[in-house]
Amino acid sequence: MLDNLTQRLAKVVKTMRGEARLTESNTAEMLREVRLALLEADVALPAVREFIAKVKEKAMGEEVIGSLTPGQALVGVVQRELASLMGADLGAEASQLNFATQPPAIILMAGLQGAGKTTTVGKLAKYLRENKKKKVLTVSADVYRPAAIGQLQTVTGQAGADFFPSQPTDKPVDIALAALDYAKKHHHEVLIVDTAGRLGIDQAMMDEIRAVHAAIKPIETLFVVDAMLGQDAINTAKAFNDALPLTGVVLTKLDGDSRGGAALSVRHITGKPIKFAGVAEKLDGLEAFDPSRMANRILGMGDILALVEEARKGVDMEAAQDLAHKIKGGGKFDLNDFKAQLSQMKKMGGLTSLLDKLPAQMQAAAGNANMDQAEKQVRRMEGIINAMTPQERAKPELIKATRKRRIAAGAGVQVQEVNRMLSQFEQMQSMMKKLKGGGMMKMMRGMKGMLPGGMR
Repeated sequence: MLDNLTQRLAKVVKTMRGEARLTESNTAEMLREVRLALLEADVALPAVREFIAKVKEKAMGEEVIGSLTPGQALVGVVQRELASLMGADLGAEASQLNFATQPPAIILMAGLQGAGKTTTVGKLAKYLRENKKKKVLTVSADVYRPAAIGQLQTVTGQAGADFFPSQPTDKPVDIALAALDYAKKHHHEVLIVDTAGRLGIDQAMMDEIRAVHAAIKPIETLFVVDAMLGQDAINTAKAFNDALPLTGVVLTKLDGDSRGGAALSVRHITGKPIKFAGVAEKLDGLEAFDPSRMANRILGMGDILALVEEARKGVDMEAAQDLAHKIKGGGKFDLNDFKAQLSQMKKMGGLTSLLDKLPAQMQAAAGNANMDQAEKQVRRMEGIINAMTPQERAKPELIKATRKRRIAAGAGVQVQEVNRMLSQFEQMQSMMKKLKGGGMMKMMRGMKGMLPGGMR
């Protein structure tokens, strides 16, 4: 996410931290680097100018000049202004969805075709159902794209929410009103209306979405924009903001190989808060947007809070406690336990997602590991364990040469890969033994070389 920008700014931050004194010259040099990094990331020029002006004003202020560690104080200024640029100055409440209305609370989704609107409706339905415990109904008012209605029905089903069927022959306003009537009768707390996107902004599209908005009076009108669009995202955001009373923005594809400037520009251009960010293709790949934490990530400081939340969400606490009791009670860590650990890691979004939330120096410590390769290796390890008998998983010591050949054939891999997986399992097993004796530091040292894909 925002890799190039993060790398450039992390370098600047490191240099700034080391400055014992701030002068006009080294501050100007730092600001020039930050300006270039932002422009390279496709951040809109007006947003860059305002950001640099604010940082410059505060950098020359008493708070930084009078500080014992001016370099670090200046990093603090950059972090706060970056967060402010993305909406921190609007207050924490601004990025929350508003449900203060007679149910159902209606959320209207707007945006261009290809921005990921329909998938985002499914993600949002899942988020509201699981995190806010809401009864959600979705409906598609997109009568132009033949597959749109079916696609929304599929993602809504996967999200565990309810779906209101519509026909391509129906009028969008009639669809939205019928869904609203149904939501009221069936006591839904939230109705999410997916609207038609176009390949470009046109008058007919804007008139239609304005008519739907006037008919159902949504409490939230969210503009869904692809973070990979760069400058185009800003022009689109402006057009939608002029046409509709937007209440917030959802950024999609933030995990793409993008320069990501849209994340920093859209709030500045529209004046509306970014409420959510799509960070993965899966239905749980939607995060409530927090400007301060995003600023930390962009500056290479990581987002440890998000990591903790991811862990809390992905880790089966009961299974973790059972394993702890088993090890404490003298039980052996077997291949079933090892497979469960691999599965937990996947639930937390995989290696790439976890690494993305770590501070830059910790990411660097992971070396130049190929994350895709590492994740592939995790899947292969699971495949190898699946090719074993229940007895072999429970008693790995039974696995000798003949069994290894059979397991390799069953998993479609070479015998060397089975050996490598067993070797990694044995390292994990010995770490678990150390945990039993409370040797946490020993275990941490033992973790070196444990991660797949050459991550050391």
